[in-house]
Amino acid sequence: MAVIQHEVREQEQPELALGEAAEQLARSLPGHRVEILQGRLTVTPPADGTHALALSWLGEEFGAKARTVGLRLVQAVGLWLPTGPDDYAIPDLSVVEADFRDAHAMKNCYAAHAFRMVVEVTSTNWADDLGPKVEDYAQAGIPVYVVVDRKHDQVLLCSDPRSGEYKNKVSHKRGTSFTVPDVVGIEMKLSVDRLLDGDED
Repeated sequence: MAVIQHEVREQEQPELALGEAAEQLARSLPGHRVEILQGRLTVTPPADGTHALALSWLGEEFGAKARTVGLRLVQAVGLWLPTGPDDYAIPDLSVVEADFRDAHAMKNCYAAHAFRMVVEVTSTNWADDLGPKVEDYAQAGIPVYVVVDRKHDQVLLCSDPRSGEYKNKVSHKRGTSFTVPDVVGIEMKLSVDRLLDGDED
């Protein structure tokens, strides 16, 4: 009697590319922010109320002024990064050229040259906002990066990106205000307390 043996092999599953994995995660986790920073997939849960109020206040303050100088204020628009083949970030808030949609790069991301300023309000991913994103936005040549650092109760203003790093980094403490750098094109002073606490009168 002959015995026929069958070699059972597990079907090999094709490994997902990083960009495909990000898309799959974004579909399966609605409301979460999925980004690829320096070749690393990151997922951030939905923001809390104070985070949302800080962005709403900034939107009201910046929105009307931006339009008068040919700029737009947008929330959660993808920014294509030069740090890796799949890298992209989704800043909380961005000041962009009015025709930024002409700078579409791929997926839902736009080329860095259309961005004048990006703002991040820290949440559970505060280390990304203060680490990789500072490097990534500088390498992308984003003129101004503002981090509302709720973890350390201050606001970090980064400007003058040269040779892949911000030459000016200034921390602003509670009880102070700072002026938006001229390169953004919007003349405005911002209160650190309002940025940290949201729109609270």
